[in-house]
Amino acid sequence: MTEESYDVTIIGGGPAGMFAAFYCGLHELHAQLIESLPQLGGQAAALYPEKQIWDVAGLAGVTGQELVDRLKDQLTVAPIDQFLNETVDDVVKEDDGTFTIKTAQRISHSKAVIIALGNGAFTPRRLALDGADQLEGRQLHYFVSHKDDFAGQRVAVLGGGDSAIDLALMLEPVAKDVYLIHRRNQFRGLEHTVSKLKQSTVHLVTPYLPKSLATAGDAVTIGLKKMRSDEEDQLTVDQLVVNYGFTANNAALTKWSLDLASERHLLKVDSSMQTSVPGVYAIGDGVTYPGKTALIATAFGEAPTAVTALAKQLYPDKRLAVHSSSMNIKRK
Repeated sequence: MTEESYDVTIIGGGPAGMFAAFYCGLHELHAQLIESLPQLGGQAAALYPEKQIWDVAGLAGVTGQELVDRLKDQLTVAPIDQFLNETVDDVVKEDDGTFTIKTAQRISHSKAVIIALGNGAFTPRRLALDGADQLEGRQLHYFVSHKDDFAGQRVAVLGGGDSAIDLALMLEPVAKDVYLIHRRNQFRGLEHTVSKLKQSTVHLVTPYLPKSLATAGDAVTIGLKKMRSDEEDQLTVDQLVVNYGFTANNAALTKWSLDLASERHLLKVDSSMQTSVPGVYAIGDGVTYPGKTALIATAFGEAPTAVTALAKQLYPDKRLAVHSSSMNIKRK
């Protein structure tokens, strides 16, 4: 089997990895993008396809799936090799400074690597109540792939952060009633989002903590206890959506043959997005540096920084187009 050699290997096909791949294509670098899921898009496509995203300049309120579709379309302008449903088992730095990339399907070689794994594998923080496991996938959900699945129903959303508020507002136009249950009177969301919530028809159930679940036919009754009080109440709905956040695990990185410096499980990078291993760059939610803000918009800035830096390292005499107007791109 021929072992292909690349200028750049991008590991991770979320929004950050997709934009880095596009930028590699613009600079005509021979690059490959490897994604462990069967489709591109990362969390935006897998977890929040219909959630609106507000931190992408010029695309205010774009849904996760719409953003991914636009990034896919963008990749067709300057395509690179894509390998989906393929997990990187190891990255080995060779004596000549290049890297060997090992997956279950094949072995390839690369002059540079961009890690765009975000926070790694993600799993939801589950509702720790008796009977919750039996309801999962039926009347209890941790993901909302299609909001129309909740049309005309009474829906309770559990959580108090941005994602929970976004879910409640997303479901408001289609559901019969939406209730947002949170253990505090204050919400952790952005001020503008919280203002929209208070102006909406979403019923705010605060400060209450879910204590029990009971089913009767297709309905779910949630037992509620008011915080710092003996007062109890209950709410009957058709569907329950739990959004207590997600736990992330980048354990795969620790198995690679790379000694990557980290801080609080995040990869440390310099101003060029290079890690402690020369030739290995990292972008997106999985990296840290002074002043880092974990937003998709930030990752979209980190991608061209990393690609431009590594391209200058690989080809110091090559003239790199910096501005899009100088790239002479003609859409097909």
